[in-house]
Amino acid sequence: MAAILVPFVLLLLSGTSNVWGGVVGINYGQIADNLPAPERVVGLLQSIGIKKARLYDADPRVLKAFANSGIEFVVGLDNSYVGNMTDPAKAVEWVKENVEAYLPGTNITSIAVGNEVYTGNDTALMANLVPAMQNVHAALVSLGLEGAINVLTAHSSGILGSSYPPSAGAFKPELTVFLRPLLDFHKQTGSPFLINAYPYFAYKADPDNIPLDYVLFQPNEGQVDGGSNLRYTNMLHAQIDSVYSAISALGYENLPVQVSETGWPSQGDPDEVGATFENARLYNGNLLRLLAQNQGTPMKPSVSLDAYVFALFNENLKTGETSERNYGLFKPDGTPAYDLGLHGSLSGSNNVSYTAAAAVAKGTRYHMFFLPLCLQVVLSCICPFILGELLTY
Repeated sequence: MAAILVPFVLLLLSGTSNVWGGVVGINYGQIADNLPAPERVVGLLQSIGIKKARLYDADPRVLKAFANSGIEFVVGLDNSYVGNMTDPAKAVEWVKENVEAYLPGTNITSIAVGNEVYTGNDTALMANLVPAMQNVHAALVSLGLEGAINVLTAHSSGILGSSYPPSAGAFKPELTVFLRPLLDFHKQTGSPFLINAYPYFAYKADPDNIPLDYVLFQPNEGQVDGGSNLRYTNMLHAQIDSVYSAISALGYENLPVQVSETGWPSQGDPDEVGATFENARLYNGNLLRLLAQNQGTPMKPSVSLDAYVFALFNENLKTGETSERNYGLFKPDGTPAYDLGLHGSLSGSNNVSYTAAAAVAKGTRYHMFFLPLCLQVVLSCICPFILGELLTY
């Protein structure tokens, strides 16, 4: 049987990087003093098949390094610049210097204006956000770029006043004065609503009452939403659908919701319940498998879910709890922070995939975690019997 399956598996090995790279992005944070040069990171992302990345700024070193890489970029405009963008001339200047200057070589597809603005205490910043987004969009229009580049902003789940059950999701009443114009902007421009969704925080806050399997996408009986009668088998879907409900409650039915950040820390302080290597491995591994199915949430089953994993690297200069410095899939030297099957290389080497292919061709039983995660996903989703023939667990 193994010999018969060799050509099929070799075909999968040659193309698996495209299987999940289209729906999964990575947050490329740089709050660290030990990260590899962007030129080396290009090879890392290419070797693991990531095709989307999000920056929190418009770092020229990164944007130059990723020219002609084929990787799509969301560039960020920091909260400190939002006020300046209320001046149309400054918005045009910023777009020219930080976006247009790198096109078409670098594939910039979105501009994220600010981050988690509505969960801070700066009411002036909150009031400036939508005008800033409108001016950045107008700048894109004036430069002939509006069809290729979206204008977005990412939100903390703290904008919700109610999130359980998902059908009762609602924004905090005091934020609706800001959110209605924002939702109008998304509707007019066709851009998605972004949410930073972290089941980890919910579990950490109430581990006695929230089942760990439910937040880690592990098999569980799920929870039924009494308002919609929909069954939820993971918290991420519930969090996303609570946002859909909140948007709907304000009269906007068809705006897509995308996950701009989600992840799980591999280490934490003694009082940070759940921050372990094993839980991080399970959360992110199961998340990638879920996204590879190209399905939506219970409330929006036909709307495929896109998500950006937080984060690419552990960032040693982030302040706060230990967990804040340990969300990375990789250590700064390019080695995996824990085993996800993502055996990439800063130099862009594909040696792991070729090794796996050679083992299959020889009829060798190959241990599961040595195979790239994208191949694991394909095999487990569409042909699990191959795993029984070719892989050991």
